[in-house]
Amino acid sequence: MNSPEIEHLIHLMSRLPGLGPRSARRAALTLLKKREALLEPLAKAMSDAAAAIRTCPDCGNLDTQVPCAICTDEMRDGGILCVVADVADLWALERSGAFRGRYHVLGGTLSALDGIGPDDLNLPSLIERAANPSLREVILALGATVTGQTTAHYITDRLSRPDLQISGLAHGVPVGGELDFLDDGTLSAAISARRPV
Repeated sequence: MNSPEIEHLIHLMSRLPGLGPRSARRAALTLLKKREALLEPLAKAMSDAAAAIRTCPDCGNLDTQVPCAICTDEMRDGGILCVVADVADLWALERSGAFRGRYHVLGGTLSALDGIGPDDLNLPSLIERAANPSLREVILALGATVTGQTTAHYITDRLSRPDLQISGLAHGVPVGGELDFLDDGTLSAAISARRPV
């Protein structure tokens, strides 16, 4: 039996995406064996991140400044708003370098099976942002999954300003695909060839 501290470390690591109990045990053992080179710097980096990183009140991105660097970048087109399900999707689009507008992070997608309804997502502030007459287009960059498309239809029904163009990602995003797993070229093509919803 391992000590309670080791078991607690393994348990916490196994809750991370992509790590099951065996992988978490191997990762914890590696960290403990390389305490000075890995464990202590990782613990400090995690502590620093927990203390410094905040959620942007405007878009929902994670950053050390509030509002985030994307929202305060004056070189971005404030007339185009890209709606994503999660911060990972925002980061994936930023990696592609294809989009130079602003973002809105929903915090998930609608899912009756998981009990996630409209009140569980960041929808009221999206509707408020979409009411701004300077906004020309809303891009619904949601995954090509059932929940992503359900969320896109729900948002389209709520954004009823006649002069507001609502578009979705074009070809390149496979059905059932998640944005965070796509390569930069596919994301770039999907943003460039977006289509009205």
